[in-house]
Amino acid sequence: MKNKRFLALGGAVSFALVLGACGDGDVVDELEEGAPEEETDEAAEGGEERGTLNIGLNNWAENVAVSNMWKVILEEQGYDVELTMLEKAPVWQGVAQGDLDIAPEVWLPITDEPLYEEYEDQIELREIWYEGTGLGLVVPEYVDIDSIEELNDHADEMDGRIIGIDPGASLMRLSNEAVEEYDLDYDLVDSSEPAMMTELDSAYQNEEPIVVTLWNPHWAFADYDLKYLDDPENVYGDPDDIYYMTRTGFEDDHAEVVEWFDAWHMDDDSLGELMSVINDADDEEEGAREWIEDNRELVDEWLGEE
Repeated sequence: MKNKRFLALGGAVSFALVLGACGDGDVVDELEEGAPEEETDEAAEGGEERGTLNIGLNNWAENVAVSNMWKVILEEQGYDVELTMLEKAPVWQGVAQGDLDIAPEVWLPITDEPLYEEYEDQIELREIWYEGTGLGLVVPEYVDIDSIEELNDHADEMDGRIIGIDPGASLMRLSNEAVEEYDLDYDLVDSSEPAMMTELDSAYQNEEPIVVTLWNPHWAFADYDLKYLDDPENVYGDPDDIYYMTRTGFEDDHAEVVEWFDAWHMDDDSLGELMSVINDADDEEEGAREWIEDNRELVDEWLGEE
């Protein structure tokens, strides 16, 4: 089984300390120094410094992958790029406050609806780059369960646990609703994506039953034989699309970056390959660079250089 490398982003990432709860009026208390600089008129194509861009992301596999991909692409175009990893709500706060320039992952109309309703007047929602997500409760194919409604019949063999991810994630909010809606005799365990994947891998290798919160796009569906449990009450809703967002005024400062991002589209094949290459690499940024070199024609389309 492949060694999973989404535990951290290494030296390319600026970690921010978030203090207190993420309720109304909270702020991102500390971000890496180096606020985004506006593009100067003198910045020339190809290599000259165009300023610093700060991309905010949370530690989800596809978010890590596309953020590193865009870091490499933008630096090839003359920008300095900082990656700032936060929980999902502080990413929205950072973009709303102007501390972050871009966040590549907004799931709508379902998953991120509460955050969008809170911040829609303080951010600029941009184009869709991935269509038709999925999320819900997932088990390995060898587990003889097909619906969330069947989980209580197997609570003992599952140790009465659903292994979750970050407690602030929208997926966890929906999973808590699922526990209530289906009256499940399970504890939803707060964790993280890397910790959840470690538990899934261990159970999978030993063909042990396990139920986890998961989503697609995600490399797990390529590496493991998994299935979503049917959700007859539709707690997890219909498929989302993934948008990107920017701080207010970003297009005025960096119109060409918005043009590039607006042209950006990925599907299961291209995104799955990117995540797989990065997952196998010794360094996320190096993996992204390798994928870009192998897919230069696609990247050039996004940049209008075809």
